[in-house]
Amino acid sequence: MKRMILALCVLLGGHGLIAQISMMDISYPAHTQQVTLASGLSIAYVSEGPVDAPMTLVMVHGLGSNLKCWQKNIAELSGTYRCVALDLPGYGRSGKGDYAFDIAFFAAALQEFIQALKLERVVLVGHSMGAQIAMTAVLQSPQLAQKLVLLAPAGFETFTEQERAWFQMVYTAAVLKATTPEQIRKNFELNFFHFPADAEFMIKDRLIMRETPDYEAYCQMIPRCVMGMLHQPVFDKLSQIEIPVLVIYGEQDALIPNRILHKTLTTAEVALTGTARLPAGQLKWVSATGHFVQWEGAEQVNRYLLDFLK
Repeated sequence: MKRMILALCVLLGGHGLIAQISMMDISYPAHTQQVTLASGLSIAYVSEGPVDAPMTLVMVHGLGSNLKCWQKNIAELSGTYRCVALDLPGYGRSGKGDYAFDIAFFAAALQEFIQALKLERVVLVGHSMGAQIAMTAVLQSPQLAQKLVLLAPAGFETFTEQERAWFQMVYTAAVLKATTPEQIRKNFELNFFHFPADAEFMIKDRLIMRETPDYEAYCQMIPRCVMGMLHQPVFDKLSQIEIPVLVIYGEQDALIPNRILHKTLTTAEVALTGTARLPAGQLKWVSATGHFVQWEGAEQVNRYLLDFLK
């Protein structure tokens, strides 16, 4: 009988252990706080640095990430600026629900979050999908931020209707749910030029999440996020962003452009084309660094930000 139960647990991917594991098993900074927005959304966030700082950096993570991705930046930047990093709705320790999870939804939640915390002199700092959310928020509300920092931004690369249909076919909840631990590791490694040992927690956190009841909702959410990026593009509106913008890419970004659909396109072409459309945009590069530029190239990224924010 014991062997039969064990075999059933294996066939179910170990989900017989779900009741013993929850998202609270994923370690978070002790000072993580929660705020409930007027819309009812519960947002987890951390805030470090002087509240009377000359600027407040609001940090928005990318697809499949969370507020912990900013630890290396907050550690240095919070000495001069207030750093506020949040979990987007549906992510990390923020509230879960059956939301649209498109870029407009996240941008509206971001604006509401800034208003709820009464943040002033805001600089939006977004990574990948978070950068597209930040751009959308500024397009919706031009007075929201004084400056904008885009790290390996989604939204500069454009896709045809046929390519969007390909994403919809490939990026499904069933495919995500069937991802093995080995493939999860490989997927994370693609975000880096050389996967660093101090990023190992990202993989461990995802494997813990994989065994929780929240994983089903996560797998349903991610395809909506992807399609939201594709169906709510910002490229044609970049000229409307008039505030100063710092764009940073890793020279070895393996995720932008999409290597399957755009085989001949380079990261440099995507970066230069997008930045050129920004009236007050400047482009910087970090060598020996992949898509997760603010982690793998944290030292250089922090220097760029400190210069930009002066």
